[in-house]
Amino acid sequence: MSRKQNPTSETTADTAADAGTATGPAGPRPRRLTYAAVLSALEGLALLAGGAWMLVLGVTRDGGDRQQAVTGGITVLVLALLPLLAARGLLLRRGWSRGPAVITQIMALPVAYSLLQADSVALWAGVVLAVVAVAGLVLLVNPATTQALGIKGPGRARETERQ
Repeated sequence: MSRKQNPTSETTADTAADAGTATGPAGPRPRRLTYAAVLSALEGLALLAGGAWMLVLGVTRDGGDRQQAVTGGITVLVLALLPLLAARGLLLRRGWSRGPAVITQIMALPVAYSLLQADSVALWAGVVLAVVAVAGLVLLVNPATTQALGIKGPGRARETERQ
């Protein structure tokens, strides 16, 4: 049967997939995927806040560090886009979004380690960041998450080519 004869069967499925709805051919979005998206979004928001804080301090500060603080603030603001876009992609069940989300978690681990070396309030920030990064990694590599995003394991791409 051609597409013109039965427009609702394939067109509805294509429209739902294009719209990025939570329920696709694989069923509802797993909670683990939602939790991973929330953690990624929280990290992105924290980076936005940190970048804005650096930018404001750089603009209002007198001295030679002004240019460096402004450049650092803008850099952190731009870097905040990575986890925010990844979070949106995870919520929409886009396969590409897992890579940036995993990269964000991996980049957070050395930052958490350096914060854990401090003897101040930064110690607690390091603990929180380390817990969030490890939890995010666990959620992102979970088989349910991988399946919901349509990511095939090593050697499985050939299986679909044979079918």
